[in-house]
Amino acid sequence: MKNKNALTAYVLIGIGLYFLLRQLKLPIFTDFYSWPTILIIIGLALLIYSFQTKDYNSLFSGTLVFGLGIHFHGIRHYSFWIDHWAMYPLIVGIAFLVRYVKTKQGLLPGLILLLISCIFIFSINIPSWFNWIHDVVNFIDVYWPIVLVIIGIYLLKKK
Repeated sequence: MKNKNALTAYVLIGIGLYFLLRQLKLPIFTDFYSWPTILIIIGLALLIYSFQTKDYNSLFSGTLVFGLGIHFHGIRHYSFWIDHWAMYPLIVGIAFLVRYVKTKQGLLPGLILLLISCIFIFSINIPSWFNWIHDVVNFIDVYWPIVLVIIGIYLLKKK
């Protein structure tokens, strides 16, 4: 029988340890006294819950939240950390691949997102025939809320 409160318990233990270490002011953990650490804790709780209960539905969200927490922590504390928009598709691609390992779903989107991320992160000079991608990204950056509206209307009309 699965413990229905296990996820809540993992989150509470993680957040309790976070605040306890913060109160004790241990010097080794001073870099982790920030809001990205909360994301890391929640992501780890989701991952631990998924593996503990063998309910792998939370693997994607756990990896996504954990990855975002690591990324925001890295941007804030490490000068060598890559601060590029392509890190977000990379994190989502990794989340798809982690889910694929256990559920066999999401391999193709994960690989596509990883490929796109690697192309844009590691290419300093993009060929001139790739300039249209910047226009597409700028367009998406402005008009992405329209996609949410369309999805919402679709969900209302769907029977």
